[in-house]
Amino acid sequence: MKKLAEVIDPELGISIVDMGFIYQIEIADKKVKILMTLTTTGCPLFSMIENDIKTKIRELGASEVEIELTFDPPWSMDRMTKKGRKKLGF
Repeated sequence: MKKLAEVIDPELGISIVDMGFIYQIEIADKKVKILMTLTTTGCPLFSMIENDIKTKIRELGASEVEIELTFDPPWSMDRMTKKGRKKLGF
């Protein structure tokens, strides 16, 4: 999670962890599977976020990084950390 906190949503300037995008992380050997969401379906910035995630996780020694995008449950501001809410002015 610390490494994922370095991945910044390019539109909002807040980490994907503080946004509450990460639902689940599975680690088996050097393979990492991440279940995550975004604020909206069809986000044009997902490929940028996905590349950043893969880069950060590979820095930890992962040989394979799989990212599964889901909208069930849909993202809501309730998932955000206090730090994320503060950055958005809430």
